[in-house]
Amino acid sequence: MQALRQKVNADRIAERIEELAKCSTTERGVTRLSFTKESETANELVAGWMREAGMSVRRDELNNIIGRYEGNQPDAPALLIGSHLDSVIEAGKYDGILGVIAGIEVVQTLFENGIRPKHPIEVIGFCDEEGTRFHTTLLGSRAIAGDLQEEDLQAKDAKGITLADAMKEIGLDPANYRLAARDPKTLLGYLELHIEQGPVLEQMNQACGVVSGIAGQSRYQFRVEGLAGHAGTVPVPMRKDALVGTAEMIQAIERSALQHENLVATVGKLSVSPGASNVIPGLVEGTLDIRSIDDEIRLAALNSILEECKSICERRGLACEFSKVMESPAVPCSSRLIEAISSVLEERNMKSVQIVSGAGHDAMAVAAITEIGMIFVRCKDGLSHHPDEFATTEDMGVGASVLLDVVLKLTS
Repeated sequence: MQALRQKVNADRIAERIEELAKCSTTERGVTRLSFTKESETANELVAGWMREAGMSVRRDELNNIIGRYEGNQPDAPALLIGSHLDSVIEAGKYDGILGVIAGIEVVQTLFENGIRPKHPIEVIGFCDEEGTRFHTTLLGSRAIAGDLQEEDLQAKDAKGITLADAMKEIGLDPANYRLAARDPKTLLGYLELHIEQGPVLEQMNQACGVVSGIAGQSRYQFRVEGLAGHAGTVPVPMRKDALVGTAEMIQAIERSALQHENLVATVGKLSVSPGASNVIPGLVEGTLDIRSIDDEIRLAALNSILEECKSICERRGLACEFSKVMESPAVPCSSRLIEAISSVLEERNMKSVQIVSGAGHDAMAVAAITEIGMIFVRCKDGLSHHPDEFATTEDMGVGASVLLDVVLKLTS
């Protein structure tokens, strides 16, 4: 293992990420939606690099790109390494992409050194994790986990094109989507390398960390209805101001989040009507996002928030309605894989810091069929989903080296 540490090619990782960044519909940042010309170009590039790394390559029934590096025992369960190749609008270069390219680099390092582990290794570029085009997330990984539903095929993009139609446009038969599902008995585990998208590693001055789990999420839309009126003629004590009521609700939400160290709550979007400078706001619509690695804490905080918001609105003479958009439980990473990653970090003179991922990842879906482990790589200012998202070549090389060592521990 020591001899291999110097052979991970960090420059090659950086160069490939730059090449993929060109597969974009926008010049600012990266915009690469699933089942488009840009995503197909990216798939071709990734498939070529997989072949260069000694892998056989196939496209599954939902357009996930899969490279397989055979082991000495081809029938042994395979270790999966993956992340996604799609992006949000005007995204950075590294989100998702780093995990795929680092996975290829790990296999290419083995291939160039003539090493065949006992277990096969598969690198997966998932087709759609972000959900930007069809507004439904984890399409590729849910298909592999066997959790994709037939109704998902009818999800539509902004132009009214369904997922099923988009699949047909690139030569896939949507009726075959179930064939992408993998048999858990054939899998050894799943590893995902990802930029942290947060500030912890940068504050620690450390290149990598191990993920303990992925936070559960509750997402709601809310509607607060009051009474619009003339801004100059209605006395403040007599108003039913929907925006002021919403502002008090937001403060209550923040107070609730501050009571728990591992809970975050966000009101990320507000729409105010009528939206005129001389009219008292009569209607506010918004979103609530609550996340925690502890589902019990998250659900208790959610119930408390809903009750307090209801009380605020009743006191102010406002009508308040919350509608659930999404509910997903927390997903813990495998203790076995956390231990393997932690031991490698310590061997490389890093602290085995465990970080909770507040963002969702393909690993969430894959956890339904096999053990999952995640490695975070430091990113500048913890910034992600933004054109200025950045990870240094050196840190990416360290991350790929950690991934390589973990792979060797698990597959040898």
